[in-house]
Amino acid sequence: MSEEPETKELVFAATKEYLRFGEFCDACRKYRYIGICHGIPGAGKTRSAREYASWDLLSPLFPEELFTLVGRRYLDDQFPHKPFATPGSPAFTDVLPCRTIYYTAPVAVTPARIEREVMALSATLSYVVEAAEQANRGKDDFLLAYRLPKRTELVIVDEAQRLKMAALEQLRDLYDRSHFGLVLIGQPGLEKSLARYPQLYSRVGFVHQFRVLIEAEIKWLLQERWGHLGMHIRVDDFTDTEALAAIVRITGGNFRIIHRLLMQIERILEINHLQTVTKEVVEKARERLVLG
Repeated sequence: MSEEPETKELVFAATKEYLRFGEFCDACRKYRYIGICHGIPGAGKTRSAREYASWDLLSPLFPEELFTLVGRRYLDDQFPHKPFATPGSPAFTDVLPCRTIYYTAPVAVTPARIEREVMALSATLSYVVEAAEQANRGKDDFLLAYRLPKRTELVIVDEAQRLKMAALEQLRDLYDRSHFGLVLIGQPGLEKSLARYPQLYSRVGFVHQFRVLIEAEIKWLLQERWGHLGMHIRVDDFTDTEALAAIVRITGGNFRIIHRLLMQIERILEINHLQTVTKEVVEKARERLVLG
């Protein structure tokens, strides 16, 4: 029986562009503005947004079926949901500062669905943070009989280019009523298409272009963050320097393409029992990729 091929997760790295994105989100959150972030596919927008929201930490704590605290109901006698009941749960202190929700706009989404899902995520975030605060105080009473304070300060909506006028108006209405910051993430040209909606665009306070990695950051990634892929670039080694130049030229700093290329490089090294990444290895890996 053949084994399933191992797929390694995209490694997160706090690049300069991520730090700029974080400052942009901080400003939208602080001043409760609408912000627009645009960039080419693969630049790292989605991964950066999930990291900023600590979404990979938070989302496993959410109940299987999102709920609002108004009219909440029992589900198979397993309510209330206890987010920190499993041994693998994160530390309470990691959850306490979370104030951002991440939402991916579905294709052909209706305004009613946007309101339902965004508000459900907001209510669930408040519930999980409240559970963390109670657990941090040594309490285990999750059957909350009082109204929770709203903790959502920023809503990040990814794939915003999918949204039609009615859906954008629904987001604007939620933004006006709920007093949170709003970040819309999409492809280049998003800021121009949103300019056609003056009621929304008049509330935009910041526009951020998410740029690809520069050569120095690619080098830093290969030296510091991709060691598990066998990538050990040494500036004093001519062969490795040639390989680095080839990687920069092929990927153009696109984070997703870098990851895919390194996967192929690792595969070629393993198959051929090689230890050094050369220009020839990089070029051979490039031949196995479909790049737009």
